[in-house]
Amino acid sequence: MATPTLPDTPNPAPTATGPAAPTLPGHRAMWVAICLEFIEFAVFFTIYFSSRWFHPQDFQTGAARLWTLGGVLITLVMVTSGYLLTRMLRAMREGRRVAAQRWLLLALAVGLAYPAIKLAEWHWNRGQGLDAGAGIFVVVYYYLTINHFVHSSWGLLGMAWGWVRLRTGAYSAEDCRGLESLAVYWHATDLVWLMIFSLFYAFA
Repeated sequence: MATPTLPDTPNPAPTATGPAAPTLPGHRAMWVAICLEFIEFAVFFTIYFSSRWFHPQDFQTGAARLWTLGGVLITLVMVTSGYLLTRMLRAMREGRRVAAQRWLLLALAVGLAYPAIKLAEWHWNRGQGLDAGAGIFVVVYYYLTINHFVHSSWGLLGMAWGWVRLRTGAYSAEDCRGLESLAVYWHATDLVWLMIFSLFYAFA
């Protein structure tokens, strides 16, 4: 009796392997939040430019009345703390948890100078008579800077929370998306401040 033979089955083709597709750092939800933040400030900047279009003289004279040194100091604080966050991420990805904790704590300490300087600036403004009744330039200035102050405060709270979680072992070199989200958010807030600094202090 003949033995039945099975048809030859082709070997499966080898799966092509290559470099993994690049992914965005952090969580997708944070990128959605950043996009919403940019849309929000796009509306604010539209108000700025429309107000400047109809009141050019107020904006030309108003910029000279601001505390320019305060704006420069805040810029240095924002950029420096953002740099420290990048050092924190580098240390974390290399598995140096203790170093990452120190970089994050240092970023928080530097970042806390921002609300201190901003409160001092608002105090200085009151001494110069720059209140809501001082004209359209000052109104728009407070409108944008107070909103940025709120967003930056969220970032500082995120740094504090991230530092606590980092100390309790919540992140690893393989998965530090929470810390990446924090750094991305702070950099986005930093970009908004650079726009504010340019429009109100540097090139107004």
